[in-house]
Amino acid sequence: MKSETQDIALLKEAKNYLDNLSSQKLQVAIDFLADLQQKEEEEATEELLSIPNFEQELQEAEAEAKAGEVVSWKDIRRNV
Repeated sequence: MKSETQDIALLKEAKNYLDNLSSQKLQVAIDFLADLQQKEEEEATEELLSIPNFEQELQEAEAEAKAGEVVSWKDIRRNV
């Protein structure tokens, strides 16, 4: 819960800064944030790809789903 409260405070602080920027500097901030997001996404992808056999297992799972070889989440939930 502390993390969520902290995130809200950080977002408010960032908004205060953004509200006071010129249009030109606001565009620079947007570009910077987009770069940060892209880097975070790339790091997440690299983390997944570092898992042994991840790509092969993902392809197998996608093929099973496409073939309808799935289990309803309700069936799984009942067995918990």
